[in-house]
Amino acid sequence: MRIGLVAGPWITVPPMTYGGTERVVDSLARGFTAAGHEVLLAAPSDSGCPVPKVAGMRPSIPEELNLTLSELSHVVRAYAGLDEVDIIHDHTMAGPLYLQRPEHIPLVTTIHGPLNAEAKDVYSAIAQKAALIAISRDQCSRAPEVPVTRVIHHGMDLSSVPTGSGSGGYLCFVGRACPDKGLLEAVMIAREAGIPLRIAVKMREQGEIRYFREVIEPILGPNEDFVGEVDDAAKYKLMGEAVAFLNPIQWPEPFGLVMIESLATGTPVVGTLIGSAPEIIEHGRTGCLGSTGQLAGFIQQAAGLDRNVCRRVVAERFSEERMVNDHLRLFTELLDGRMPAGVPDVVALHQNL
Repeated sequence: MRIGLVAGPWITVPPMTYGGTERVVDSLARGFTAAGHEVLLAAPSDSGCPVPKVAGMRPSIPEELNLTLSELSHVVRAYAGLDEVDIIHDHTMAGPLYLQRPEHIPLVTTIHGPLNAEAKDVYSAIAQKAALIAISRDQCSRAPEVPVTRVIHHGMDLSSVPTGSGSGGYLCFVGRACPDKGLLEAVMIAREAGIPLRIAVKMREQGEIRYFREVIEPILGPNEDFVGEVDDAAKYKLMGEAVAFLNPIQWPEPFGLVMIESLATGTPVVGTLIGSAPEIIEHGRTGCLGSTGQLAGFIQQAAGLDRNVCRRVVAERFSEERMVNDHLRLFTELLDGRMPAGVPDVVALHQNL
C-alpha cells in the first residue's frame, strides 16, 4: 500500500537529540518500507529519514515549538502533496481537522499527548472522520467517551542499541527539565540511596530553562553530574552503564519511550506507579514501581535484576516490527472497508493490568 505519514513541523525526523514523536514516525517510515510498502513522508525538509518526502516542506523550526500558525502552514503544505496515497497516518493535531484534505483517502491519527479536557474536545471531533490510535490503555482510560479505535504501544529498533554492563556505579535521569518528569525527585532519590546521579535533559524552551535555573541548578552538588542534552549514542551509553534508570514522573504520561530505551540497554527502571508505567515495566522483573517515597528503597532490588531479561522484553513486546505490524493490520482493515475492532472497555483493561 502507499502510506502517507505526516509529522510535525518543529523537529526533524528522526530527531538529532530529544523528540519522542519524531523518533516513532521515523521507525514507522523505515518499518513500513522494510515491509514492502511505499511511504511518502511530510516532515521538515531537513529531515534525514531515508524515505521519499513531500516536496515544498519548510526546514524544522524548533524555536516555534507548539506554535499554532507553524503547524497550520505545515499541514497545508503536507496535504497538498498527499493526494495519491492509499491511506494517511497523521501525527499532528491540526491535520485531521484540515478541511481541504482529500476526503476519499482514509485517515488515521495517533494521540501522542494526554487526553485532558481540551484534547477530548479535539479528538472527539477528529473521530468523526478518522480512526484514532491511543498509545497506552491508561491514556484512553482517562477519556472513555473518546472513541479510540486501537491501542498500539510504541516500539523501537534494537539493532543500533548496545547492551550495557550496568557497571558505572551511578543512576541516570534522561528527560525534559520540567516538574512533570520528576527531575527534582530523581535528585532526592539518588541522594537518599547514596548513589551518584548523572542527568541528561532537554532544556531549550523558556519554561525548561527557568525551571532548571531556579529549582534544579541551585541544589546540585557533588552527588550530581549534569551532562546536558545528548545524542542517541551518548544516551544509550549513559543508560547502559547505569545501575538503574530513574523515572519518577509526576504526571500520567501517555507512554514513556525513555523507559523502553533504558530496558533496551539492559538497564532496569525505577519509577512511579502512574500513567503508562505499569504497561511497560514489570515490577520485580524489569524494574520497580511505587510511590515517590518508596523508590530509593527499590534501587538495590532493581540493580539485581537480570539485564538480559530487560532487553528481551523490549524485543518481545516493544519492537519496531511489532509496532509496524499493528499499524499495518489496522490500515488493512480500513482499506478493506471493515469496521476496526476498537477497544471494548479500556477502563476495565487498565484495571486488570
